[in-house]
Amino acid sequence: MRTKYSWILAIATVIAIVLTLALIIGYRWHALRRQADSTYLSLLSESYAAVKKHYVEKPDGQKLVKSMVDGMLASLDPHSAYLPPEPYKEMEVQISGAFGGVGIELGMKDGRLIVIAPIDDTPAFRAGIHPNDNIWKIDGITTRGMTIPAAVKLMRGERGTPVTLGILRNGNPQLLTFNLVRDIIKVKSIKTRMLASGYGLIRIAQFQERTGSEFRQGLKELNAAAGGTLKGLVIDLRYNPGGLLGPAVEVANCFIGDDINDTLIVSTKGRTPESNLAYHASLGTKEPHYPIVVLVNGGSASASEIVAGALQDHRRAVVMGRQSFGKGSVQTIYPLPGNAALKLTTARYYTPSGRSIQARGIVPDVEVGNGRPVDTSDPKEIKIREADLGNRLAPDEKDKAGGATTEPPSAAAGGTESDLDRDNQLKRALDLLKSLVLVREQGLMPPK
Repeated sequence: MRTKYSWILAIATVIAIVLTLALIIGYRWHALRRQADSTYLSLLSESYAAVKKHYVEKPDGQKLVKSMVDGMLASLDPHSAYLPPEPYKEMEVQISGAFGGVGIELGMKDGRLIVIAPIDDTPAFRAGIHPNDNIWKIDGITTRGMTIPAAVKLMRGERGTPVTLGILRNGNPQLLTFNLVRDIIKVKSIKTRMLASGYGLIRIAQFQERTGSEFRQGLKELNAAAGGTLKGLVIDLRYNPGGLLGPAVEVANCFIGDDINDTLIVSTKGRTPESNLAYHASLGTKEPHYPIVVLVNGGSASASEIVAGALQDHRRAVVMGRQSFGKGSVQTIYPLPGNAALKLTTARYYTPSGRSIQARGIVPDVEVGNGRPVDTSDPKEIKIREADLGNRLAPDEKDKAGGATTEPPSAAAGGTESDLDRDNQLKRALDLLKSLVLVREQGLMPPK
């Protein structure tokens, strides 16, 4: 009996010793980490103090600190950044898709600031400003040599405040004066039109706060124009840089998850528990199971890749075009004092099948160019992707899929039906939809 108790006591003693050693090692490891962090912070502090005290000219302390933060974030990946107040505010404007202004899409032509188009039902539209008008003055300030961002800054402002534009039209030297009152401008992130009888197109320029509701409304309008139900749909995500994750999930949710309540759309994985998330389709009414083609290219990134990947993995759409950009990382915004913010990469995106998008992108089911050879000697023809960026976040090595291609730019979707003659990718998408519909109508492919 004593022997039995002796063995139990010996085992308990060994366990206690092991636990004690583990606690000591853990404590020392954490202490060493704290000491290392303290050493690095001390290095930073001493360097700052030396520059402030001994540099040949008196430095700007605020600028020094900002540069140190910029350098720290630049060592991580291309998408982590410090956002000063003005860029942070501009980012929020782009995400919301609403701002105080007059409603003009601006462009440059021969060094002149011109109107691409006035936005419907805005102060500029109601005042009679036309496409191709040359904006010569803004509140008396000549725009000669002015950049588009600088002009935008002058024209934006609080709702109800005045702004005066001096316009030159059709080469006429007489300056036209427009006294406008700023209003809240809501920019639609989608454009819709019929490509042919029964076949619709939705182009998503960027995923903003209202993109999900605008997309659903666009589907209603296209279905009505098709006489009740579309025969086929093209979702154009070319040159869509991404945006908000929620609206991207809403768009995918229109087409998948109609039979089970755990259909995965996208997941994120990071170092912290709050970064590990899964977004599922909700139950409810879905679009009829007509054929869909999703167009992507090297300018399709982030949220647009999430939509394309979800529809591709669930076999709900054929992805066509060129390999997408490959921005499969999640950025979280952390507000800072002084109306600034920290944009920090906190996770990676994964498609429903578990594919990592990062530095790989979405590979089309059907690869289609714009119908002309690539001139690699022209820098404008060389498309940069996530994998080409310096210091970019590495792909998830558990997922070996991917590759890289170079593609020429395609014509933007929209406008008249003659665009099909200039836009080979869009034309091929419509041809594929018609073929799929014909096969189904001939009974060779039963509807779902």
